Amino acid sequence: MISQSQGRLQDRRPISVIDIGSNSIRLVVYEGVARSPTVLFNEKMLAGLGRGIVSTGKLDPEAVTRAIEEFGRFRALSDQAGAAELHVIATAAAREAENGPDFIHRAEKILGTEIRVLSGRQEAGYSALGVISGFHAPDGIAGDLGGGSLELIDIRGDEIGDGVTLPLGGLRLQDMAKNSPLAAAKIARTEIARANLLKGGQGRTFYAVGGTWRNLARLHMNMTNYPLSVMHHYRMDVESSMGFLRQVAKGDINKMKGIEGVSKNRRTLLPYGAAVLLEIIAAAKPSQVVISAFGVREGFLYSLLTPEEQRTDALISAASELALLRARSVTHARELVDWTNRSFAAFGIDETEEETRYRHAACLLADIGWRAHPEYRGTQSLNIIAHASFIGVDHPGRAFLALANLFRHEGVFDDGLAPELRTMATPRYVERARLLGAMMRVVYLFSASMPGVIPTLRWQRRGDDELSLVIPAAHAALNGERPAGRLAQLARLTGRKLSFVVEGAADLSASA
Repeated sequence: MISQSQGRLQDRRPISVIDIGSNSIRLVVYEGVARSPTVLFNEKMLAGLGRGIVSTGKLDPEAVTRAIEEFGRFRALSDQAGAAELHVIATAAAREAENGPDFIHRAEKILGTEIRVLSGRQEAGYSALGVISGFHAPDGIAGDLGGGSLELIDIRGDEIGDGVTLPLGGLRLQDMAKNSPLAAAKIARTEIARANLLKGGQGRTFYAVGGTWRNLARLHMNMTNYPLSVMHHYRMDVESSMGFLRQVAKGDINKMKGIEGVSKNRRTLLPYGAAVLLEIIAAAKPSQVVISAFGVREGFLYSLLTPEEQRTDALISAASELALLRARSVTHARELVDWTNRSFAAFGIDETEEETRYRHAACLLADIGWRAHPEYRGTQSLNIIAHASFIGVDHPGRAFLALANLFRHEGVFDDGLAPELRTMATPRYVERARLLGAMMRVVYLFSASMPGVIPTLRWQRRGDDELSLVIPAAHAALNGERPAGRLAQLARLTGRKLSFVVEGAADLSASA
């Protein structure tokens, strides 16, 4: 009997990571060690181990009891999910508390594995790797705000620079400030002044990592009616978000629009997270604040990859996997990538590196909705892509991927399609998505979504504004009325005279 669904990749062995933080403890079971990790199971508890550690020097006793009781369940869940390995890491509270070693020893007996208690430098390093894993060519300062500490580290591409650990975790700051947001702001200002590396963040991105900042961003999304609920790579414009951050930092948040979207357990730490972020912005003067859903856990997972695997493009890897799982033919999807490479060159269309990446991903994803009813394939594809757990793509790029595949199914001239995603994408992305969709609509009628034909189709220049798509004589029977109609749409969109040419036969023109 086959126990693993065909909807999973067959070459993956699940792996579990338990992250024991100062505020939360989380078990994540991943499908396997991969460049773009997929979560099989995810559970957390807000234990609050670091609550009161400033005044007592110890882990919160009630939190310790709850955590110890829950570890047996986490171990059982990991086994039930079929995890081949269980890794456990612990951060600020466990390494600093007087009773931390005893807690770790008890936890190790229950979990049946060694727990890595990370130093501040190691924690910052894994957090940086998480950002490197989750973003394409990141450039800026990463800040990981936990319950007990704040790790700041400089990142340029895959290079990790200077880092510092500050005692500004949400629970610790709340404790030091004696529950006063105003006092917290003063403490944060003093500590942030010690982080000289922030001077190198001017005009660059600040990558905000950690649950408190993610929930702060969620509140900002709710207040601004942001059309996409994906947290990773959510961008907060510095200038326009300052009023919002100052309001939250004052602590009067219970009547703010959208606060019901933030769990009650997380709300109390939002003012402290906002206070720290305001001081970072003042010191670093970043161009933007970008939210990262990837942190220490994902950085640790990334460290298990080979150097060759680490260099793989995370977005292209994820799109390839989705094509393998959901398309009629992953080979056909790859052929579409190559054909659009040649087509863009033939039409003289310039692309940035980012635009090329996004076009490749869109081609790989072009057939993932085929099992839906034909009238809903475009909508299904759009929904899957818009809300997929992709990394290595910003939100305008995600909108481009979704729109390109909506246009591929629904047509390219209906301006009423997906208005919210259109506003999220740049005007250039919308037009590129329309163009790519039009090209895919032509070629899909020759391939029947199966491999073998697309590589044989080539563009031939016939004049300054005229191109012919040459069809080999062996595939001449695939030409017909519907492909001609689609070619006419592409001609109208590009303003060129386009035609089909069967080798050895007359051409069929389609002028704009």
